[in-house]
Amino acid sequence: MLITTNNKTFTDNSKEANKDTIFVCNSLNEKFIENAKDNGCESFIKDSELGEYFDFSSIQIVGVTGTNGKTTTTAAIYSILLDLGYKVALQGTRGFFINDEKMENYSLTTPMQLDIFSHIQKAIEKGCQFFVMEVSSHAIAQNRIAGLKFALKVHTNITRDHLDFHKTIEEYINVKNSFFTDESMKLVNKDDKLIKYNIKNCFSYGLENPSTYKVSAYSLQNGIHVMLDNFQNKCAYSASLMGIFNIYNLTAAVASVHLLTKRDLNEICEAVENFGGVSGRMEIASTEPLVIIDFAHTPDGMEEVFKSFPNKDIITVFGAGGNRDREKRPLMGKVASKYCKQIIITSDNPRFEDPDMIIEDILAGIQDKSNVIVEINRKEAIKKALELYKKDTVILILGKGDEEYQIIYDKKLPFKDYNIVKELL
Repeated sequence: MLITTNNKTFTDNSKEANKDTIFVCNSLNEKFIENAKDNGCESFIKDSELGEYFDFSSIQIVGVTGTNGKTTTTAAIYSILLDLGYKVALQGTRGFFINDEKMENYSLTTPMQLDIFSHIQKAIEKGCQFFVMEVSSHAIAQNRIAGLKFALKVHTNITRDHLDFHKTIEEYINVKNSFFTDESMKLVNKDDKLIKYNIKNCFSYGLENPSTYKVSAYSLQNGIHVMLDNFQNKCAYSASLMGIFNIYNLTAAVASVHLLTKRDLNEICEAVENFGGVSGRMEIASTEPLVIIDFAHTPDGMEEVFKSFPNKDIITVFGAGGNRDREKRPLMGKVASKYCKQIIITSDNPRFEDPDMIIEDILAGIQDKSNVIVEINRKEAIKKALELYKKDTVILILGKGDEEYQIIYDKKLPFKDYNIVKELL
């Protein structure tokens, strides 16, 4: 990746390095520094120094991190700011957007450092006042966000995920929390027991505990309806989304926009109604039969989805990704057995693992297997769920959300849960 500012060109790729470029050294490319020198490169800086060469003072950068809810929360902040008349960029799992226009397709949740800087440059060129981004634990650990000054850092929640990368839950928690140790403005979920943060310039939101933005009442009938208190400010918002976890996501978004813009809270709450959610996140694929698709791929994420349907018999279809955290698989099986009338275990993205072995790991967490069907073929698994549907039932297809492919070995094969449901119906 090459990026230029003030007649200086930077790269983090030793193959692109030469006498006219400055090589940005990071933990991933430090072993290629000699290659860069061999290619004639003479100037080297650390990734933490890159920000000194760029002027991003005209744009407010907002970073959202957490195990679950990053995509919905960032999308809601983006949507509300646009509705309020601001020019905004959004970077995350679903791609890169500027002012409601898609600039780039799916990428890493948080791209590499120079890609982020390039995106911010484009946002400034388009007159954006805000740059809203998802911040993954990988990006924090690998210092991909080095050199950025955040106007606001937002925390959604911390639960178990990515232990294939972080090795221990303690390391994962520490990495997430390290994002909130500085004195920049922060917004944290007060109901999350695992969050640790610097109290300076810190605001909070929550349903259970006293917080700066406190949900005083809510209803989940026909969407979400919330009463929100911010000291003497009181407002209400409604949305067509489902689930308590989306009350957290939307409250975080409302609070973020309020902190960033200082606009009237009622005006911000009115704009929430125009946010229709994110494809693949509690997405209704069909109303009769009722079929909902969600990206939930952790035990906690799945439980939050299941808890959203207390008056329905749940049929769930899910698997687990291959070459990823094995220890969460039985926990996923256990939580499904707690809430679901019928469980259909299938393939997710098996990658280089044997799908049968992944399924065995999930089954280990289910004591009573009388209501369990194993069907490796994901399309057939979805078909079986549709055949089992009865009145007062909801079919939940979990794990892949709006992904448009299935990864088998290193091949990406076209496969989208939403399209499969439409085809089968």
